[in-house]
Amino acid sequence: MASGEVATGRHAGVVETTSAAALPVGTVITNSGRVSATRFPGQAPTTPPFTREELIGLDEALKSASEKALVRFSVYVGELGTDAVADARAVLLRSPEPAHGALIAVSPNSHEVVVVSGVAVADRVNDRVAQLGVTAAVTGFRQGDLIDGLIAALRVMSTAAAAS
Repeated sequence: MASGEVATGRHAGVVETTSAAALPVGTVITNSGRVSATRFPGQAPTTPPFTREELIGLDEALKSASEKALVRFSVYVGELGTDAVADARAVLLRSPEPAHGALIAVSPNSHEVVVVSGVAVADRVNDRVAQLGVTAAVTGFRQGDLIDGLIAALRVMSTAAAAS
């Protein structure tokens, strides 16, 4: 696991579940494993303040990283409690195939970035790889771009994990 500090960034809650049947109406799990939700007319936004293009870019980066490293990468943007690592592990456990997954968790208000990995990939997504990802992410975050930071982290981590 690795952690770092977020200088700036945008945030929102993320719906986490492993069962498609348990999802709210208008919500699906995409082929890449990302949860995508719709809003109904008049409903207040509860999704990230990201553009469609940013979300597509993040989805493509998640898919590419997962395929390259044979690790199921996930991203969580939202509040983590006082023990950010434990909270990130709890989020990872709710994701599909947690033993084969790695999670980049970003807590914008507490300025933390945490990377945790499942037991089946811990030898490849180790502390060194996690720290590379955090460094790449924080660089983008300091420039004010959360999505670019996450995409950079995914690219760096997947390359390092694939080489391991």
